Amino acid sequence: QARLVESGGGLVQAGGSLRLSCAASGFTFSGYDMGWFRQAPGMERKFVASIKWSGGFTYYADFVKGRFTISRDYAKNTTTLQMNRVEPEDTAVYYCAAGFRVTTRMDARGYDYWGQGTPVTVSS
Repeated sequence: QARLVESGGGLVQAGGSLRLSCAASGFTFSGYDMGWFRQAPGMERKFVASIKWSGGFTYYADFVKGRFTISRDYAKNTTTLQMNRVEPEDTAVYYCAAGFRVTTRMDARGYDYWGQGTPVTVSS
């Protein structure tokens, strides 16, 4: 069955960097759009970034533009979120998601598979 496993979360100081990875299995990775969402305590899950199945287009939430970069590796079936210049407001559990030709990329309901999440804590 489809499975997404995130890794790379942890504690980082404000201004630092962190690299999250998501390993996909059990479905045709190359045919799915991949996304990252995050959820802070007491808040709803929010879109962070996504990359099209073809890899040619990437999209970012305004609050991470210029700081985060999403990429994918078809040979390894992985999606990566490079987080630079992190801020305390970036503290959340980060989730990887996969959706087949997602039409509303910022809407979590458009994604078919989810990982268990990896926590990120940014200290000030």
